[in-house]
Amino acid sequence: MTEGTTTAAAEGGDTLTRLEQEGEIAADYLEGLLDIADLDGDIDMDVEADRAAVSIVSDSAGRDLQKLVGRDGEVLEALQELTRLAVHRETGDRSRLMLDIAGFRAKKREELAVIGAQAAADVKASGEPLKLAPMTPFERKVVHDAVAAAGLKSESEGEEPQRFVVVLPA
Repeated sequence: MTEGTTTAAAEGGDTLTRLEQEGEIAADYLEGLLDIADLDGDIDMDVEADRAAVSIVSDSAGRDLQKLVGRDGEVLEALQELTRLAVHRETGDRSRLMLDIAGFRAKKREELAVIGAQAAADVKASGEPLKLAPMTPFERKVVHDAVAAAGLKSESEGEEPQRFVVVLPA
C-alpha cells in the first residue's frame, strides 16, 4: 500500500466513524423526543451515500408515528432539522443526516424515482426540456438521480421554496 492509499483508507474509516457518531447522537435525541411525546418507536441507524441515516419505525400500525410525519412530511422535515441541530451542537460539525419516520421518506423516494424516470422518458420522446413542479431539496435529489440513471441531465432552477427540476434533452 502506498502512503496515499493508506491515508485515503484512514480518511474513509474516520468518515464512517464520524457518521456513526452522528447516528448515535441523533438516536439519543430522538429517543428523548419519543419519550416526551409518549410515542412508541424503534430507532434504526445506518450510513447511506456518505450520510448518517436514522429511521423511526414501529411494530404497530404506526398511526402514532404519522403525527411525527405530518401533512406532506412537514413535521418530518422540521424534526430532521432539529435533529441535525442537536448533532451540530454535540459535534460542532454541520450534519447532513437523513431522518425517516414510519417509512414515509422511503415510500416518497420510490414515487419520486418513478416521476424522474417518466420525465426522462418524456424528454427523450419530445426532445424538449421539461420543468417539474417545485420540490424540496430531498425530492429534487431523488429526481436528479433518477434522470441521471436514465441517461439524461437535469438542473434545479428557481428560488426556495419554489425551486424545481428541469430535465434536459440529450
